[in-house]
Amino acid sequence: MTMTVLKTEPASVLPPAAAAKVLPLPKPERAFFKTSVLPKLKGFATSVVPPAVVICLLLAVWEILCRKAGATLPPPSRVNADTRELIFDPFFDRGGLDKGLFWHLSASLQRVALGYAIAAVCGVALGTLVGQSMWAMRGLDPIFQVLRTVPPLAWLPLALAAFRQGHPSAIFVIFITSIWPIIINTAVGIRNIPQDYRNVSAVLRLNPIEFFYKIMVPSAAPYIFTGLRIGIGLSWLAIVAAEMLIGGVGIGFFIWDAWNSSHISEIILALIYVGIIGFLLDRIVATLANIVTRGTAYN
Repeated sequence: MTMTVLKTEPASVLPPAAAAKVLPLPKPERAFFKTSVLPKLKGFATSVVPPAVVICLLLAVWEILCRKAGATLPPPSRVNADTRELIFDPFFDRGGLDKGLFWHLSASLQRVALGYAIAAVCGVALGTLVGQSMWAMRGLDPIFQVLRTVPPLAWLPLALAAFRQGHPSAIFVIFITSIWPIIINTAVGIRNIPQDYRNVSAVLRLNPIEFFYKIMVPSAAPYIFTGLRIGIGLSWLAIVAAEMLIGGVGIGFFIWDAWNSSHISEIILALIYVGIIGFLLDRIVATLANIVTRGTAYN
């Protein structure tokens, strides 16, 4: 019996598989830096570098012009040398009116806060009345338009005659200066409430108080805060001018006293502080407006 031997072909040998290529994952730190940190740095540089360059150029031009013989204003280097004590020690108090800039600015800000707060409350209330009532608008609007053109310092002699003291007189000047834009802008905002909102309030049978808080104030808020921003700027302008005349502690009196003492460098330093604080006050009101109106107020 013969046996048949089957010959099997050897299995084909597959070539070795190529090694898988490992791709490195981006480091979380770099991804976070590119997506979050870097855009913020670019935005910061975009907003800070241009004004910094302009300020440096202005200081350089100022330094060059005022270093010439016969210049009546001191250059920035001399202003820095003359006011070094006021800059680095604004809290000194030697009694009387010999105080650091902090105390003068603090006194002015307290007057502004009180006068502006009264103007804001009264201005929104009167503006609401004028905007809501046709009879009130016809009766009060012409009076407001006439009184708002009176210069702020023109009210000071009348205030001194009425109050007999400088402090309440300055507060009254702030009040009478800042109230007009608040009244006018509030009235415009009330008159521009869409009729659909009024129809909805009628359907829901809202009482006057509910209509005021739920419909009127949210709708007119952008206009109201526009008036408040204008008013805070006018308040700061008015207090500086009023304090030059009433005397006492305050940044206005500090500027006038420096002029009488021929300290021009101190005047320049005070003006820088006045401008910075005025800008900060405007930014505070603008930020509050942005929060309350959810970005609909003008910034």
